[in-house]
Amino acid sequence: MKLVLPYHSIVWSPGTADTIFTLLEMCARVCYKSEGKIKDGSAAALMCKLIKRNHWTPFEFVDVIVRFVCDRGISHELVRHRMCSFLQESSRYCDYGDGHVQFIIPYFAKHIDPGTYDTCDTLHHKDWEPEEHEWFNAMAVADEYYKQLRDHNLEPQGARDVLPNSLKTEVICKANLREWRHIFSLRCNNAAHPDMVSMMRLLLDDMSKRIPIVFDDLAVQYPILV
Repeated sequence: MKLVLPYHSIVWSPGTADTIFTLLEMCARVCYKSEGKIKDGSAAALMCKLIKRNHWTPFEFVDVIVRFVCDRGISHELVRHRMCSFLQESSRYCDYGDGHVQFIIPYFAKHIDPGTYDTCDTLHHKDWEPEEHEWFNAMAVADEYYKQLRDHNLEPQGARDVLPNSLKTEVICKANLREWRHIFSLRCNNAAHPDMVSMMRLLLDDMSKRIPIVFDDLAVQYPILV
């Protein structure tokens, strides 16, 4: 079986920050009929004013698409956000037999490195904590039973019933800038699941570098976890 860490990648955004701000300014100034004030540097200044006034509607006109690689448990929380579009890897149709089962290493398994593992024993991993051994053994058992069910010609949609929340999945998420702010405000908070917090704070840091101003306040409030 293969153990991997969660990660994200920004699949699509509409160009550079300047391009995004130009579009947002054009949309926002319709509200005030102030198109005549458009000039060099005016877009960024207007973005700051909109944020200060909590005028978030213009930010709904720019979408960003993100690909997440995470575990099934985290994906179940992610897809609860209503103002998004999602595509997800299907455990019903994807065949994880022949050594293709992958599990996401959880937040508490800090001594377990990514890689391909023999499921027979972990006696050589002397530095692992008891909970790390228990989690690994549970994944190994699930991996073995999945393979056995597939060997008995049970289709993937049936064999998947023995796979746990730690199963790796991939999710494509499209949301506008306003919704991404909403997601970050909920999922970067310490009240969220630790694996969600870690994943979303990394994405927030990425977003704030690509699209400054829009996410600056949140990036300061929710720094990357060390």
